[in-house]
Amino acid sequence: MREISLDRLRTLVVIADLGSFAEAARQLNLAPPTISLHVAELEARVGAALLTRTRGQVRPTALGETLLARARRLLADADLALDEVRRQVEGLTGRVRLGASTGAIAHLLPQALQVLRVEHPGIDVQVQVLTSQASLARLRDGSLDIGLVALPQVAGKGVRITPWRRDPIMAYVPSDWRPPARVSPAWLAQRALILNDSGTQLSRVTSEWFAAAGLYPQARIELNFNDAIKSLVAAGYGATLLPQEGEAVELDPRVARRPLRPGLWRQLGIACREGEVELGVGYVLEALERLRQ
Repeated sequence: MREISLDRLRTLVVIADLGSFAEAARQLNLAPPTISLHVAELEARVGAALLTRTRGQVRPTALGETLLARARRLLADADLALDEVRRQVEGLTGRVRLGASTGAIAHLLPQALQVLRVEHPGIDVQVQVLTSQASLARLRDGSLDIGLVALPQVAGKGVRITPWRRDPIMAYVPSDWRPPARVSPAWLAQRALILNDSGTQLSRVTSEWFAAAGLYPQARIELNFNDAIKSLVAAGYGATLLPQEGEAVELDPRVARRPLRPGLWRQLGIACREGEVELGVGYVLEALERLRQ
């Protein structure tokens, strides 16, 4: 069964508003036979008359009034949808889906979001807590627009990754352990450890740091929520290795932050789909680019 065309409904509405087939034809810039055909098709579709013609005046029937009420709402919704799409195409509004780790969300992303709020207030950034692998998978299946991912990563077909930041990985140690000025693998391996989940890039990097010294310590607990890890460090539960993200912030006095010997770095990249991006996505990428190191 054929659907009712919005063009036919618009013709019906204009005829009812103007009370004339001829006037409707002029306003819609259509030939009079086309106007008549639109009405005939609608009446054939519903199986009843929609308009009456008396003394040169066209009026809707009772059935026509019912259809007109619905038609006006449908046409208004269609116009609104087109306007919303147009505003998104022009970069005035838009939704951008971004995936990142909890650390990046807490310490890096707020600066970019603040810039966007001022310069592009119509852009809605929907943030999701995702691992790097999950972000890349969602980029490939089209359910994510931007991912902040730990490097190195294999982008996969249709995705590009641009190096973004290089942040030092630091030791976070309970202050009463009296850590040295620079923490070595040998010193840290003798203590209780709170480390990232073994499936993360940060876990692989830190494991390689220990392994280079011939050490393979076991974590007391594995977590992916960096602020929770720091809280456990403050409670004296163990020490950890985490990137210093963004500007150095004042720590809980119960936590001592120390550089590593040898030094260790966490590299981040910005992943997005290849090809031309929507304006909203471009604005978010520009805001993130300002945080490049």
